[in-house]
Amino acid sequence: MSKNLGSSSALRRGLVLTASVATVIGGMASGANAVPGQTATQSTTANVVVGSSITLTNLAPSFSLTGNPGETVTTTVPVTMTVSTNNNEGYAVTVAPRTATLNPATPGNTGTIPIGNLRVRQAGTTPFSPLTFGTPVQVHTQATPSAELGDTITNDYQITIPFVIPDTYSAVLDYVATTL
Repeated sequence: MSKNLGSSSALRRGLVLTASVATVIGGMASGANAVPGQTATQSTTANVVVGSSITLTNLAPSFSLTGNPGETVTTTVPVTMTVSTNNNEGYAVTVAPRTATLNPATPGNTGTIPIGNLRVRQAGTTPFSPLTFGTPVQVHTQATPSAELGDTITNDYQITIPFVIPDTYSAVLDYVATTL
């Protein structure tokens, strides 16, 4: 019998072990019981980096001064443009001629008008300044940003017409808006 008792005891240990393993495996098979409402939280920071920008738009494509030799004539309608910038230091606007002379439209006409005869100013506010080839003339400055939709800048031009033959004399003028 003692042999049977030993086998019985071994059999019981085997059954207990098998039952324990089955319980563990069965518990695993049924899945973990999730507890509702548990959360895990983390945060991020949104950074919006705003750069400085400037645009110059709506510049009148051309303007005309009409008169006779010896007359000093001024634009009747100012030359306008719009400058828009968010720069908190403000901006400046300059104008510079591309050539040293106003050149005739008619082939064979060798007459020219010195660019210095053409003068500019911020409309109605300052004395006229002569244009100089290679040297920009400041026509507006301010130490604040523009309005959200931009600032309208206006310039008057004036010229004393020299003794030249009748023609249309032209020069290209470059406007530049620069943040300060």
